[in-house]
Amino acid sequence: MKIKKYLLALLLSSSAFLMTGSLGAEEMPAAAEAVVDAISFDDAYAAFMDTPGAAFFTISNLWLCICAALVFLMHLGFATVESGLSQSKNTVNILFKNVFIISMGIISYALWGFNSMYPGFAEGSAGVFAAGSWFDVTASMEYMSADYADYTWYTDFIFQAMFAATAATIVSGAVAERVKLSAFMIFATLLVTFAYPITGSWQWGGGWLSAAGFYDFAGSSLVHAFGGFAALACVIVLGPRAGKYVDGKIKPILGHSMPLATIGVFLLFLGWFGFNGGSVLNADPYLVSLVFCTTALAAAAGGLGAIFTSWIFLKKPDLSMGLNGILAGLVGITAGADSIMPFWAIITGAIAGILVVFSIIFFDKIKIDDPVGAISVHGVCGIFGTLAVAFFSEAAGFGIQLIGTLAISAFAFFFSLIVFGILKSIIGVRVSSEEEAEGLDICEHGQEAYPDFASSSR
Repeated sequence: MKIKKYLLALLLSSSAFLMTGSLGAEEMPAAAEAVVDAISFDDAYAAFMDTPGAAFFTISNLWLCICAALVFLMHLGFATVESGLSQSKNTVNILFKNVFIISMGIISYALWGFNSMYPGFAEGSAGVFAAGSWFDVTASMEYMSADYADYTWYTDFIFQAMFAATAATIVSGAVAERVKLSAFMIFATLLVTFAYPITGSWQWGGGWLSAAGFYDFAGSSLVHAFGGFAALACVIVLGPRAGKYVDGKIKPILGHSMPLATIGVFLLFLGWFGFNGGSVLNADPYLVSLVFCTTALAAAAGGLGAIFTSWIFLKKPDLSMGLNGILAGLVGITAGADSIMPFWAIITGAIAGILVVFSIIFFDKIKIDDPVGAISVHGVCGIFGTLAVAFFSEAAGFGIQLIGTLAISAFAFFFSLIVFGILKSIIGVRVSSEEEAEGLDICEHGQEAYPDFASSSR
């Protein structure tokens, strides 16, 4: 009942502000609680819904729920991109990991992550670390001031929960085709449950980066660079796929379905409208429309940048590079989708699309085997997108953007390097060479994705 009471206080205080404009942020909840004490929750909620502020609250809350659904759809996009760019003999394994990640991510975020990422930092914590807990506690409501009253606490949870599993999904693609399933499941759970909320709290939870003026609108660093550099650490520990680098030469290991990969990228493109559009955190017409435009323009420019760059330097127009260029543009604009204006969004996306081609080539040359290009798309372009806020907007300065993105990336890298290294020494992180040759679908799951075509599809 206390939670309901506090939620209602927020609703009433928001309504009072809209009608009078006279209450300060600190006064709003206290003033409204006096009303709540005198009437029942149901009656008071009904009264609120009759106020002028109820319409905007309702629309904003619905918009965030729709955006949560769009971000959920992105996990299908990740699943199809990763499986399409991998060999057919590993398809079931990749799909299984994606099923596990979204299921584990939502539950772990409810059990621990939400109240760790959006905390009331303990005195002396310096905005660095807050313990988590089950999300259905009064502390969650107490953090949400009147500034966060355009949506319910449940909407906030489900929208943020859809983000949480993304970090592990990024790692999934980079370690595809040779990682031991049990080791990956343990690592992904620890990454999503504990590591992701820590760095998220530094900015979105009001921590030290937020206090220093760092700006990351929807997660170029907090989601994408975090996942990309976690992936880099895991790939270093894991090593390349068998036969990828032979006698100093790079041997391409082709994905089995470019149609699947293309479908996945377009699903991710669609979901990104929820990823960025929902990060406005209400249904403000100007900001939502601006974010939609900058998101689409950067993605398109990223695709073109990668297409023509690969055509010039690789002598052929490479579809996989074009697809990764779209994703690079999306990652690049995510930090500044609400502050970088449309023309500069095109420039941001184009640079990210060019950058991702050279990054993928670079990592291949130093024998970092990433089957889907996740390290380049999310890690490298995540850092660039964060810096683009300083280059192409006035939302933050270059110094704090550089410090913030490097801090987040370094934390993700070293956390993953240590945890994955420990797992390697205890249970092993890589399947045997025989299992890798046979395919993870058979050795890990005992089933094939394409049983009718098994003899010809490997």
